[in-house]
Amino acid sequence: MTLGWRHGLALFFLPISLQVVVWDPVAGVQHRLAVPRGFGFHPLENPINGTVLRAAGEIDHFQVVLVSSDGKQPRRALGRVYSSETGVWGDTISCPVPLVSMVHLGEPAVLAGDCIYWLVSASNILEFDLGRKSLAVTLLPAQVLTSRNRHVVVMRTEGGGMGLIVVSGFIAQFWKRETDCHGDVSWSSGRTIELDKLLPPNSEKEPPNMIGYAEENNVAFFWTVVGVFMVHLESLQLKKLPVTGIAYRYYPFEIVYTPAASLSKYLVYASSYLFDRFFVMCHLTYYAYNRHWWWTRGSGSCEAFVVDTV
Repeated sequence: MTLGWRHGLALFFLPISLQVVVWDPVAGVQHRLAVPRGFGFHPLENPINGTVLRAAGEIDHFQVVLVSSDGKQPRRALGRVYSSETGVWGDTISCPVPLVSMVHLGEPAVLAGDCIYWLVSASNILEFDLGRKSLAVTLLPAQVLTSRNRHVVVMRTEGGGMGLIVVSGFIAQFWKRETDCHGDVSWSSGRTIELDKLLPPNSEKEPPNMIGYAEENNVAFFWTVVGVFMVHLESLQLKKLPVTGIAYRYYPFEIVYTPAASLSKYLVYASSYLFDRFFVMCHLTYYAYNRHWWWTRGSGSCEAFVVDTV
């Protein structure tokens, strides 16, 4: 089960062995960690969510954040942080959640500021504050809760806070969470994007499905009947991706790569296909070249090839 990609690392959960795997696809290194005690797994009652990250400027060490629930009523969310520097899991952090059960919706976590956010139900967001070592639950905006046929994705706002993009039909609506000096939380709606006017002709035959979001580059991925498109959410620049097959979820991660003479960024798209097959495409802008790397990871095998275009 894919949990997420960030800072050049991927995180997978192995439910049978109760392990998480941290994978560096560029270095070809894997780290297997046992899920900490108290984190029992059940896909409906006790799902496990998580993410991986590195501190700013850190390349040798990483952290893994896992969240779950205690499986009891009233339900409590649980969270723990693993540090590769110390090699141990930190103390258990918990908070009450107003839910019958938490679910793993397949949406990867979003890092905004010093906090990590997961959508853990159709109406609630779980927040892990790395600085304060605390957990909290935020309710979605009332207008979003009452809307039908909508797809909600947590995102990072322009100011570095937490927001939402809500896709309903051919309309994408932005929301921003705000906190006043008393700690009270409110939501404000922002601009909308008319996707039927943005996407190519014939896309309007069926509403698009948002299948991924890249927080560092502020881009979203949309499946349409004519292909998969990457949309920059600020400039609205559109690019069709050279992807084959039917992908139902993209798990993008971004890598900062430092060659001898310049600083470049990878934008990586990891598409989760049916039959538990993974596809990874790296895009590197380096001098005058666009370099595309593909990894295809099947059962026990991994291969890569590179295509350079001026």
